[in-house]
Amino acid sequence: MYFYYDYYYLLLILPAMIFAFWASARVKTTFKKYSATASIRGFTGRDAAEAVLRQNGITDVRIESVGGDLTDHYDPRTKVIRLSEKVYHGNNAAAIGVAAHEAGHAAQHHEEYAPLKFRNAIIPVTNIGSRLAMPLLLLGLFLSYYGEKYLVVAYAGVICFSLSTLFQLFTLPTEFNASKRALEAIESGGILAESEIPGARKVLSAAALTYVAALAVSLLQLLRLILIVNNRRRD
Repeated sequence: MYFYYDYYYLLLILPAMIFAFWASARVKTTFKKYSATASIRGFTGRDAAEAVLRQNGITDVRIESVGGDLTDHYDPRTKVIRLSEKVYHGNNAAAIGVAAHEAGHAAQHHEEYAPLKFRNAIIPVTNIGSRLAMPLLLLGLFLSYYGEKYLVVAYAGVICFSLSTLFQLFTLPTEFNASKRALEAIESGGILAESEIPGARKVLSAAALTYVAALAVSLLQLLRLILIVNNRRRD
């Protein structure tokens, strides 16, 4: 069994983790590159977020500054856009792109965008499944030494884990759509000069790649767990 754990990890998970690490590093370097030059029209990240909210007729969402680097997010429970200090105060293409993206999530929430609603709806179940997945898997593999019928417990663990993969899957269209909304609002609202829009687009594309990497890691981990359980059934 130990051999299979190592073999599947090296074959499936390690390459995906390297890809995820590269994607994360690329976000930071791309953000740094396009935050080095002040925007021509002088908008800050906060200004950009406010502009996107106005364009979408949203008046009940607050914008706050929070600590940390690239800790930006929209909280649908409290209707608050939280921007890291570099994004909140930054007057560059990178900060404006990120801030507009988070405002795009607020617009999705305001319009009850279906993929976002589904993703938010499965969060409680996903959290429970994530906590139960590995204990059930390990218990099922252990009990299988006393009878193959106990592998059903391990498969229950695999199903629980698959919920997190489903969550990652529905995260992708949500993130891509928020970036699309952001770029459209930036262009139509004249928030950035035409020559600066490609910089914002590259920052958002780099950020989107981290979600692709997260889905890849989750899918390959799910495949690894299925292979481990199936292999145990054949032993």
